[in-house]
Amino acid sequence: MSYIKKYYASLVSLIVFILYFITLAPSVIQIDSGELAAVEATLGIAHPTGYPLFTLIGFLFLQIPLPITTIFQANILSAIYCSIGIFFFIKSSELILLNFSNLQTRSKKGKTKKQIIETVDINYAETELSISNISVVISAALILATSVTYWFQSTSVEVYSLHIAIITPLIYKLLIIFYSKNIKQKDWLHVSILLALGFSNHMTTILILPALAYLFFTKEGFNLSGFKKIFYMLLLFFAILLLIYSYLPLRALTNPALNWGNPVDFDNLIRHISGKQYQVWIFSSIDVAKEQLKYFIVNLPNEFNPIMLIISIIGLIVIFKRFKNLFAFLTLLFITTVLYSINYDIHDIEPYFLLAYLVIGFFILIGLYHLANLISSKGIKAYWTSLFFAALIIIQVYINFNKVDQSDVYTFEDYTKELINNTENKSIILSYQWDHFISESYYFQLVEKFRSDVVIIDKELLRRSWYFNQLNRNHPKILAGMEKEITKFLTALKPFENSQKYDADLLEKYYQTIMTNLIKNNIDQHDFYIGPELFDNELRQGQLKLPKGYIAVPHLFLYKVVKENSYISAPLPTFKIRFPENKNKYMKSIEQIISSVLINRASYEIHHNKIERAKAYLNKIKFEFPEYEIPQQFKKFIDK
Repeated sequence: MSYIKKYYASLVSLIVFILYFITLAPSVIQIDSGELAAVEATLGIAHPTGYPLFTLIGFLFLQIPLPITTIFQANILSAIYCSIGIFFFIKSSELILLNFSNLQTRSKKGKTKKQIIETVDINYAETELSISNISVVISAALILATSVTYWFQSTSVEVYSLHIAIITPLIYKLLIIFYSKNIKQKDWLHVSILLALGFSNHMTTILILPALAYLFFTKEGFNLSGFKKIFYMLLLFFAILLLIYSYLPLRALTNPALNWGNPVDFDNLIRHISGKQYQVWIFSSIDVAKEQLKYFIVNLPNEFNPIMLIISIIGLIVIFKRFKNLFAFLTLLFITTVLYSINYDIHDIEPYFLLAYLVIGFFILIGLYHLANLISSKGIKAYWTSLFFAALIIIQVYINFNKVDQSDVYTFEDYTKELINNTENKSIILSYQWDHFISESYYFQLVEKFRSDVVIIDKELLRRSWYFNQLNRNHPKILAGMEKEITKFLTALKPFENSQKYDADLLEKYYQTIMTNLIKNNIDQHDFYIGPELFDNELRQGQLKLPKGYIAVPHLFLYKVVKENSYISAPLPTFKIRFPENKNKYMKSIEQIISSVLINRASYEIHHNKIERAKAYLNKIKFEFPEYEIPQQFKKFIDK
C-alpha cells in the first residue's frame, strides 16, 4: 500500500502515456505538424514566435537512434510532454487535497469556521493522502488526460504539448508557495526559471502572470523586500530567455533551409518573436470575441463528459465558499485565459483554452472530493465511489477516443506525396494550401528527401521579405532575372513590416508582378503548376495573370500552366489516399479539392472528345469520394 502511495503519480502518467501511444499519429497531420517536425529534425527556425526551446529539445530527442520514422519519433515526444503534464497535475492535486484534509482535521479540533477559512490557504499539512483521496486525484487526472483538446495535443508534434509540460510544473511550484509558511528567495527563482522556459516555447505563458502577481503580493506584500525579490526574478528570467532565444539569430546566420523570419538582425528578431504578422487577428473586434466565447461555452460538453462539467461546478462552489484565496488564484487563471483567447480570430482556437481546461480539471478534483465525502457520510462503502468514478472515466474515454484517435491517419502524407509525385521532374508548384500540403511538404522534402527536386512556393509567404532569402537559399535559380521587381517590392514592403505608412496599391501591384514573372521566367525551363485554390480565387478574379498565350488546365491535383490550343495529357486517377473512418474538416477539404479538380479534368477531356478518360476521372470521384455531389451534366458518363 505504501508503494502505491509513493509511486502512483508515475504509474498513472505511464498508463496515460500508453493510452496516448495507442492514439498517436504515425505520420504528419494537418496544419503545422510537417513544418514543426522539419524544424526539429533540421534545426531550422519555425513560424513565429520561433519556439527555440521546442526546437532544441526536439532536435536532441530525434538524435536518439530508434527504428522508427522521424515523424513518429517526434510525435512520441508530444505524448511524453502531455504525460509529464498529468504527473504534475497529480502532484498539484495532492497539495490541494492535503490542505483540504488538514481543514477537516482542524475542524474536528474545534476551530471555528471563520478561523479555518482565514488560515486554510497558507498552511500545508505534510501528511500522506488516504487511499480514497488518491482515488479522487487519479480520477481527476484521468478526466483531464482524456479531455479532447488536452488528449489531442499528445497525438502529434506540436508546441502546445511542451507548453503543457512547462505550465503544469509551474502551477505545481506556485501551489507549493501558496501553501507554504516560509518562502525563500529560491522558491521565486524556481518560478522565474519555469516562466523563462515557458516564454521560450509559447507566448501564452503570459496568461499565468495575473494569477502569479496575485499570489506574489498576497504572500510578500507591497514592500521593499518583495520588490527586491522581483528584481532578482527578472534578472534570472531575462538571462535564461536571452540565452535560449539567442538560438534564433545565431541559427539564422547559418541560413538554414527553414528560416522563417530570417531573424539575423534586431528588427527581424523582434518582429518574429512578437508574432507581429499574427497581431492583426488579436483583439480585432467585439463580434469575434462573442463568437469565440460562444464556441468555448458550446464546446465544453465536447471536451469533458457533461457529468464531469456538473461536478466541476460543484467543485467551483465548494472552493468559492470555503477557500477564497485558492478560488481567486484559479479563477484568475481561468478568466485571463478565456478573455485573451476569445479575442484571437483563428479557426483552430482550442489549444489556447488549455489553461482554462486545466483549471476545470482542478474544479473537477474538488467536486469529486466533495462527492466522495458526501457518499462516505451516508455510510456507503468507498469501493462503490471508486466504481462510480471509474465509470465516469470509461464513459469519457469511450466518447472522446474517436475524436482524438490519429493512429490510422496517413491522409496528409498520401495527399502530399501523390500531389508531388504526379508532377514532372524539377517542376514548380505555386500554392497556399498550408494546412494540408505545404507544411507537410517541408517534412517530406527536407527530412525524408522525398522529391526534393520539386520547387514548392507558398504564394502567401511571397508577401514577406524574409521568404525571398529562403527561396534563394534553397532554389537559387528560380528568382533569376527578377532582381529589379523584387527590389521594388521589398522597398515598398519595408514600411509595412515596420508599421509605418505604406502604399497598399503599389505594394499589391509589385506583388502581382512577382507572381506573374515567377511563371513567365520559369515556364520554359520547368513545368509550372498552381494550386486549385489559386485557380478558383486569384486567377479567376484577375489577381493572378498568366503570361500571354498561356492557360491553366486541370491536372489531377493541380492546374498546369500550358500554351493555349493544345491538348495536354494528365495522369489517370490511379492514386490512393488513405482516409480514416472519422474524417475531420481538413480531410473533407482534401476530398473537396481533389473532386473539384477531377470534375474540371473530366470536363476538359469531354471537350477534347476523350470520353473514356473523362469516365475514369468521374468514376474515381464516385467510388473514392461518394459524399461529393457530381453535377448532373456529368452523371451520364458514370458507370452504373
